[in-house]
Amino acid sequence: MARLACALLVATTLSRGELQSNHVAINPIRKVVTLLQSMQKKVQEEGEAEAKLYEKFMCYCKNGGSDLQTSISAAETKVGSLPSEIKAAEEKLAQTKADVKEAQADRVAAKEAMAKATAIREKEAAAFAAEKAEYDATITAITKAVAALEKGVAGGFLQTSAAQVLRDFLHNDMDIGETDRQMVTSFLSATQSSEYAPQSGQIIGILKEMGDTMAADLASATKAEEAAIKIYEELMAAKKKEIDALTASIENKIKQIGELGIEIVEMQEDLSDTEKSLMADKEFLANLEKSCATKTKEWEERSKTRAEELVALADTIKVLNDDDALDLFK
Repeated sequence: MARLACALLVATTLSRGELQSNHVAINPIRKVVTLLQSMQKKVQEEGEAEAKLYEKFMCYCKNGGSDLQTSISAAETKVGSLPSEIKAAEEKLAQTKADVKEAQADRVAAKEAMAKATAIREKEAAAFAAEKAEYDATITAITKAVAALEKGVAGGFLQTSAAQVLRDFLHNDMDIGETDRQMVTSFLSATQSSEYAPQSGQIIGILKEMGDTMAADLASATKAEEAAIKIYEELMAAKKKEIDALTASIENKIKQIGELGIEIVEMQEDLSDTEKSLMADKEFLANLEKSCATKTKEWEERSKTRAEELVALADTIKVLNDDDALDLFK
């Protein structure tokens, strides 16, 4: 309306000036009408341009608000789920650490079991070696004694170390019969010049029986030793396999501990960042809705004012184009 008033003021000024001039050939009302029509066109063009800008802004309000709402919904979902995910990861981390501790204890126990079994095996092997050496020495001595008796040269044998081995054996072995012990002891106690022929056959029989018994006992002890060695080796293989598996498990779980630790930190940071972003988006959305509402109100007011201006301009142009108005300024 202010622009219309200015236009009318200009029109009045122009009309007066034209009346004072003797050289004017064109009716001054025509110039006023042309000015008003130009102003009418400008108002229409400004309205169209502003309408396009308003439509773009409203499109942003609609789409931007929709995008923000989608972002807010996603953030709210994440903020709701992340704490439970963090808790689950922390529980898994604690359990993994406990598993590592247990596996380490099991590995220590397995190594201790191997060391204990090795100590026992070494002790058993040493005992068997000593026992076998004694058996071998005694059996060898018996073989030599039988050979000497069969050749009739027992006197020479009695001076050898093999004879002393037999004496020691008879003194320490409690399994031999007393009668047999006395007969063999008497043989071994004879002098080098003694013939001992009357009882040599019986003594040979006793010595051979002793040799056979000792050979059988040695074979049994050897079999037991071989069985013990097999059991030990199987135990060592099983424990080694167990230790290797525990070591692999420990290394894998230690790696998991590191990965879980990083994952928990990242989720905690993600939660913090998402909470901040959610707050900022909500604030921006509220401001956007307020701004859009204000813009709509301003647009409606300007549209109403512009419509009133266009009506007034159209009415004025109509009045000025009337024949009476044109005749007035001829």
